[in-house]
Amino acid sequence: MNDRQPPFCLSLLPACAAESRYSSMKRSDDPRRARSLRQVWQYLTRRYFWRSRVARSAWIHATASVDRTHPAGIEIGEDVWIGPYAMVLSHDMSRGLYARTVIGARSVIGARAVVMPGVKVGLDCIVAPGCVVSRDIPSGEHIAGNPARIVRSPD
Repeated sequence: MNDRQPPFCLSLLPACAAESRYSSMKRSDDPRRARSLRQVWQYLTRRYFWRSRVARSAWIHATASVDRTHPAGIEIGEDVWIGPYAMVLSHDMSRGLYARTVIGARSVIGARAVVMPGVKVGLDCIVAPGCVVSRDIPSGEHIAGNPARIVRSPD
């Protein structure tokens, strides 16, 4: 027996079987996109207990913070990715503000980014890590900085 031979379980699969099987699927239907039990619990809690509008295909990192003081003001679209330690707020206690915060479909919120209350992030936006979003962002923009500024537009 050759000692460079792959393990038995890998030798049973064709080389590109997994790629061809999943290539026509949408990102949200991909069974390889596993969720931890904690993420499933967080989704169910946000959706049914707190009455937030969070799409089933949204991926929220386990350490991300979604507002618990005014959870009904949070709306997260399809295929949104929220990174580690990011914060999505819908209230401001110092001003007594309770506003609706919307994150559009297929947007990405980077690690440690903060989305302030009342902000609408458009479709297909990329929010860079560490960014503080305090104004509405049009669809398709790439933003960075503190405060957030447009880095690249979809031209």
